[in-house]
Amino acid sequence: MLLAAATAACSGTNAATGNGPGAAGQAATSTPTPQGPVIKISPAEGKANVNPEKKVVVAATGGPLDDVSVQADGQSLEGAFNTDRTKWVSKTPLKPSTSYTVAATAGPTTQQATFTTAKPARSLTVIDVTPAVKGEKVGVGAPIIVRFNTAVTDKKAVEQALQVEAEKPADGAWRWVADDQVIYRTAKYWPAHQTVTFTAAITGVRGGKGLYGTADMTKTIEIGAKRISTLDVRKKVMYVREDGKLVQTMKVSAGNATTREYTTTSGVHLTMEAVNPVWMESPGRKKGDPGYYKVLINHAVRISNSGEYVHAKDNVWAQGVRNVSHGCVNARPDQAKWFYSNNQRGDVVDIKGTNRKLEWNNGWGFWQLSFKEWKKGSALD
Repeated sequence: MLLAAATAACSGTNAATGNGPGAAGQAATSTPTPQGPVIKISPAEGKANVNPEKKVVVAATGGPLDDVSVQADGQSLEGAFNTDRTKWVSKTPLKPSTSYTVAATAGPTTQQATFTTAKPARSLTVIDVTPAVKGEKVGVGAPIIVRFNTAVTDKKAVEQALQVEAEKPADGAWRWVADDQVIYRTAKYWPAHQTVTFTAAITGVRGGKGLYGTADMTKTIEIGAKRISTLDVRKKVMYVREDGKLVQTMKVSAGNATTREYTTTSGVHLTMEAVNPVWMESPGRKKGDPGYYKVLINHAVRISNSGEYVHAKDNVWAQGVRNVSHGCVNARPDQAKWFYSNNQRGDVVDIKGTNRKLEWNNGWGFWQLSFKEWKKGSALD
């Protein structure tokens, strides 16, 4: 009986001292849940009137970013991560007056923010693209002349947003001729018979202080036949070739060269407009002055801004024989009518044989500059 009691006492002692497995008061072993990375988005949630020049920045601490998405009007904003993916910064400009939604994930952490950009102080739009009339075919020398509604100071940013895509690609470049006007010219003439698409993707592009593009524009330009006319004023015959084939031989009479203004300019001209009829009046003179004239001329095709046309004139006695005009190139009425009727703006009229050179900015005399010189007017490197 004594042994039994001792055994019972030993068992009771272990329970009381708490030295056995699972005894009351012993702490349970556990693994703490790791805290997820912290994501910070700028501009912050609910921010309004955000400057469109501001970058969207998403940063994470405690771990890398897995994904960042910035959306507006169904389009994604481009951006890039740093090397360790702890930061994402937008690359493309924000659009004014637009709501943006940012979503980011880093491990188990997700974060969202919505902000709205401010209305621009000034709006930049394209008000004219020449030549780009629907249904019109233009010549292989044709430029693309773009005019904006206001002066552009950040020309590089705007020029980068101007796109020219051709079915038959050709090298080309832009040249700023005024703060509100930029012109595209190819290095060589356009390949004939094709479609060229011009797009001004300027929405959200900064054009100057407080000035942002607010509307894109796309124009389609149809390049027609390769029509090139050549004239040596000394020989008084103009040859018209279409896609390399001679289609018209025109005896003409050019400027009499008694004064500079009465001297036909030499160089690569482009046809700019066709008018029938047109009043021609002596420059710098008024009625009663010596040498004053004002005459109505038929089937006139302008080739410069200094008053030069290829036009009809019923003085066949001089055509092919003597240069008697005030600077224009006149031809037999039926041939001048043909030239007028078949003209495409941007057709080439290459004239030589005089001591008066066509200025590159006289009308569409852009081919007077080498392509190397032309490119110096670009805002891009």
